[in-house]
Amino acid sequence: MLNRRRTACVRRSVVAAAVAAAVLTLGACESDSDAPAKAKGAAGPSVIAPGKPGEPAKTLSAEDAAKATPDDTPNAADFSYAQMMITHHGQALEMSALAPERAKSTQVKRLAERITAAQKPEMGAMQGWLKTNGGDKGKADSGGHDHGHAAMPGMATAAQLAQLRAAKGKAFDELFLKLMITHHQGALTMATEVLSEGNNVLIEEMANDVIAQQTSEINRMRSM
Repeated sequence: MLNRRRTACVRRSVVAAAVAAAVLTLGACESDSDAPAKAKGAAGPSVIAPGKPGEPAKTLSAEDAAKATPDDTPNAADFSYAQMMITHHGQALEMSALAPERAKSTQVKRLAERITAAQKPEMGAMQGWLKTNGGDKGKADSGGHDHGHAAMPGMATAAQLAQLRAAKGKAFDELFLKLMITHHQGALTMATEVLSEGNNVLIEEMANDVIAQQTSEINRMRSM
């Protein structure tokens, strides 16, 4: 399923790029000799559109290629993912902020820095996406933040966070890695689900980034 979604995303991007190139080419042609060409009924530029797996590519007019571009209007799964992942990332940043003062291992401190450096911009991107696409639209589908906390896999409990804040040295390192591995696994679950259920290409790209980044970090943490 994940490979099919990635293939669809790539195919969508290729078609969109081809349409854009065709439109630019058409504009250039019209500026030079559009009147004679139109008078003669000359054909417009064509676009090579990739076919589905196992099917040959098709030659389409720019107009037909534009119509063939899949609709990536965000659905409830896209909104829910962005809303909940912002909260999910927020907890990872909260835990990572404890590492500089409480961790003993230099590796753990550097890992916390990498998590912060990766997830803070991702949060900003998702917040920007929500603003562009309607802000809190679809919030009712996720049940709001309280329901989202309960539904989000990998989230540390209030008791676990209190334990982490009280820990120091080696005890902090061990608990941090344990909680963060679980937290990352939860993020992978959420990202995989939206790749299956969502519809927006930008959310797909963000989910794929989460999967790549956090899978790598899980492997790193397991080796520490």
